[in-house]
Formats: sequence, structure tokens, C-alpha cells
Amino acid sequence: MNDELTQCIEAGKITPEAAEKLSHLTPGSYCKHRSWGFGQIAEWRLLTDQVLIHFKAKKNHPMQLQFAAETLEPVPADHILARIAADPALLRQEAQENPVALMKSLLQGHEGKATTDEITADLVPDIFSAADFKKWFDGAKKKMKADGHFVIPAKKTAPFELQESSSSPHERLVEQFRTARHPKEQVALMDALLKLTSHFKEDANLLHQLAHEVEEAAKRSGRMHAPKAIELLLARDEIGKHHSSSGGQEHSFSLSTLLKETSGKLTEIFEEIPVAKYRRVLAAFPEAFQDRWQAQTHQLLRQAEPRLIGEIFHLFENQQAREDFLNLTKRAISERSISSDFLKWLCEERAHAFPELVNPELFSAILSALERDLHAERKRGARLQELLFEDRQLINDLFDKSDIETARYAIRKINVSPVFNDLDRRSLLARILKVHPELETAVMDNASKESSAPREETLIVSWVSLERRKNEYENLVTKLIPQNTRDISTARSYGDLRENFEFKAAKEQQRVLLRQKADLEQMLNQARGTNFENPETATVSIGTVVTLQDTQGKKETYSVLGAWDGAPEKHWISYQAAIGQALLGRACGDKVTLPSEQGEREMTIEKIEAFTDLIPSALNN
Repeated sequence: MNDELTQCIEAGKITPEAAEKLSHLTPGSYCKHRSWGFGQIAEWRLLTDQVLIHFKAKKNHPMQLQFAAETLEPVPADHILARIAADPALLRQEAQENPVALMKSLLQGHEGKATTDEITADLVPDIFSAADFKKWFDGAKKKMKADGHFVIPAKKTAPFELQESSSSPHERLVEQFRTARHPKEQVALMDALLKLTSHFKEDANLLHQLAHEVEEAAKRSGRMHAPKAIELLLARDEIGKHHSSSGGQEHSFSLSTLLKETSGKLTEIFEEIPVAKYRRVLAAFPEAFQDRWQAQTHQLLRQAEPRLIGEIFHLFENQQAREDFLNLTKRAISERSISSDFLKWLCEERAHAFPELVNPELFSAILSALERDLHAERKRGARLQELLFEDRQLINDLFDKSDIETARYAIRKINVSPVFNDLDRRSLLARILKVHPELETAVMDNASKESSAPREETLIVSWVSLERRKNEYENLVTKLIPQNTRDISTARSYGDLRENFEFKAAKEQQRVLLRQKADLEQMLNQARGTNFENPETATVSIGTVVTLQDTQGKKETYSVLGAWDGAPEKHWISYQAAIGQALLGRACGDKVTLPSEQGEREMTIEKIEAFTDLIPSALNN
């Protein structure tokens, strides 16, 4: 121990334990403080009982001897931070020439393990810029995997670990799988393992044992984590393809069994399963459900997104049941029960998937689906609507073989539909006129009448729905759009925009958000709030309750409310909806033709009353 420190002990300035600690904190050595971070001892001033330390943010920072001994942690000269401070140029050279050695040194300084954030904090910005670090680290991880002394984490938040003995990548992943407890982590590890099946050639027993362990993990996940259990069974079956001893026998727990046990949750299951695995799961449907497999897929089609619909179509083709798929599609179109996503898929694949269905009736189904989604405030209709305008050939294909009266009827429906704004409506009409130019005079005459007549541009809405739209707009411009901007910036930093899925997804989301913003601004500018007080009840008007009776004596009641106040479960309809348009201006005793899922039906208006329900409480439920 230094004589000066001994004198400080004798003078009662520091304790022997503190002196021992200070003997490792001599001038020129390195240290760490839990608040101020890495630093270098600059000077001892024992006469004034002080130590001076150069921290990054605090040069020549004085600390009392005893306090320094209690709060500073000595950092050895071979620690990565000490090496960076001593010769950063040498570290930059080593990073390029031998990234594995650099990572070993770094992890040793962290007691053998460090997260990506900790590694980044050590090397940025002293050795790399933020952008250069990501590119370097991606390459370093590949070399670390090949080296065999590193455990590469499956999760971003998990640490990289340095191990004394070398092991192959597939052995490390197997060990990680055996210690993983959550099904999500197990699936991620199996996805990584399946890319390394060639490494198991010399270790067939390990592959066989792994298949058994994966099956047991799937059993444990069972119904509680059904999507992950299904993915684990897919992995087990994939293992069987690579080695006969691991998958050639009957399994006690099959994918078909699990699908049968979870048949009531298939829609939710497919929402969690990756798209790349759809086909393999669907392939098990015939065995799982026997003669009911078509009925099960039919249920899925009601909520399926376009890529799942495509895989269901592929299943029907493989089972020689293309005609059955055609028939259920025809029925869904005629009943107007077909979903927006199903229609989107059908339009996108029209060249080879049932081109005979591409006709004006399909267009009518598209309009019905868009209006249904608008009234239910579902966003899925936006994808179909975008396709309708972005696919320049679609309208031509839909009306290419239609007669003039069918086209005239479609034009009439477009004009009264609440789905389209004026610009989009004119765009659709122009495309139909390209197919049927003989209707141009009728369209122009109608437009002339509309322009010469007083036209009400406002949207009549309840105060509650107006406030809700304002809140939606506020959330869009203050949260969603700024967050999207940050997402784009982050994704751009990943580099190579041509292969950057995150960047493409963020830019696509930006386009959707900006379109939503423009639509909301237009709607809010046109909106006028009301409480529906004292409506005119001599005829059907906004704010009235209409009772109707059909030809079989069955009665129905509809409340005709504002543009944004539809609630189908309460029979509240927007005055812009097809039913609302059919009722407005009609009196008691009038016969009206109303649209329905089964087609059109004739009803008689029996009674017209003022709407008296509580709009605020109802719409907030």
C-alpha cells in the first residue's frame, strides 16, 4: 500500500478498507461511477483529502477520498472502455480486422454477458457512428455464430453470452430451447433451428430427441397457447422430414387432433399464425374435420384476410373441390354476405380465379360491403376501396359485358352511395363511361341538374358523433402520424431500402394515415351537429323513427339519424345509407323497396314518430 495512504489511515481520514480500494485507483487508472459512468483518475490531492476524476461530462471532478473509495469501481486496463479511452484508433482497426476478438473483450468486461443496448453504449459513438454500428454488428453476429463461443439471443432484449467451450450453433439453440419456458420463445428458437437441420447429420439421436421434446412442449401449450402449439407441431413434423428416425412413426399428439380440439377458435388462431405457415395448417383440415372441412373453411372465410383466402382456395384446388369453392363464392355474392377482404382477393385474382364472376353483380356486392363496413366503422373496407381506385382495369372488367340498363343502374347506385366523396364518385363514373360512352349524356344531364339546384353540402350528425370524429382526428395528428414519422426514421436507419420491410410497411402506413387525415378534415368541414329536436313527422326526415310492415305482416322499426350515427344492432341507420335514402321524404301508407342481404323487399310505412332516445349514452356504449 502507498505510504501516503498509510498516513491518511493513521490521521483518521480514511478507513483501511477505503485505502485498499484507493490503491487500485491510482492516477492514470480507470474507474466507473454508477451515476457519472466511465472515467479516468486524473490526480490525488491527499493534502486536501481529494481525488480528481475525468468523467466524460465532468472534467477534473473532485471527490473526497472516503467517498471515492466507496462509490468508484476500478476498471482494469484490458477492459473495453479502458482500451477505447487509451487508443480508440487501435480499437477501430481491431473491430474491422477481428470483430470476434473485440466482442470477446467486450463481453469479458461485462462479466460474460451484455445486451445489444449495453454493447451499443460501449461502442457508439467512440468507435462507430450509430449507422455504421448497425452494419458492423450485423456482420459481427454472423462471425460470432460461426465461432461457437457465443450464445446469440433469440430475443432483442436478451443478452449475448460468452462461453468458455465452443459449441455448434444448432447445439446452442437446442440448449436454449430446453431452457425456454414461454411458447413464443420456443417457436422462435425452432424457426432458427429448422434453418440448421443440415448440422444434425452426424447427430441423428439429438434430432430424434428434439422432435419428442417439441411435441411435449406443444402438449403443454395446448389450448392455452393454441397458435404456438400448432407452430410447434409444424416444427416437429418438419424435423421428421429431415430424418426418418425422428418422424417416421405415428405421433401421440397430431396437428389434426389439436385443430379439432380448438375448432371454435380457428379465426383467432389464424390471426396469430405467420402467413408462411397458413398452407401447412390448412392441409391438415381434411383429416381433422373429415366431411366437415369445407364448412370449417367457410367459417374462416367470413373473417379471413386476403392471403388466407388465397390459401383456402389453394386447399380446395388440391382437394379437387374448385367447383365447391365457386358455389360458396357465388352464394356469398348473391346474399351480399361476402366480406370486403374476400372481395379484394377475388378482384386481385380475377384473371385465374373465377373470371366468370367478374360482372356488375360483383360490383353491387362491392358497394354493399363498403357501405356495411362504413356503417359499422370497420377499417377493413379501406383496403377494398383503395383497390377499386388503384386498379385502373377493374371497372372495365366488371362492366365490359354489361348491358346499358345494368350500367345505368350502377351509376345511380354510385350517385347515392355515402361511401364515396365527390372526387372519387366522379372518377368511378368516368371509368364506367369509358365502357358505356352512350350514357355520357345522361350523366352530364344529372350533373347539370345537381349543379343548378341548391345543393346541401353539409353532413348532419349528432353532437356525440361529431365530438368522436374530432377526437379521432386529434389522435391521428398528435399521436399516430408523429409516431409513424418516427417509425419511418427508425426503419430508414436499418439501411438498404430495397429489402427493408419495416421501411416499406411504415411508408404504406403513412399513405393510409394521410388519406385518413384528408378524409376526416373534409368530413369535419362539412359536418353540422344536431340533437334531432322537433323533427318533421309528416314524412320521414332525419331524426324520425319509422315503423314498416312487409307483405307477410312482419314489422320492423328504423331510426333515421345522422351521417355518422348508424348502429345496426339498434336499427339506427344513417340518412345516407341505402335504407335511409329509400325512406327519406316518404309518408305513412307509402310503399318502399328496401335492400337486404337476400335482395330487395317491399314494405309499407305504418307510422312516423320523433326520435327520443338518448344519443350520448347509446353511442358511448
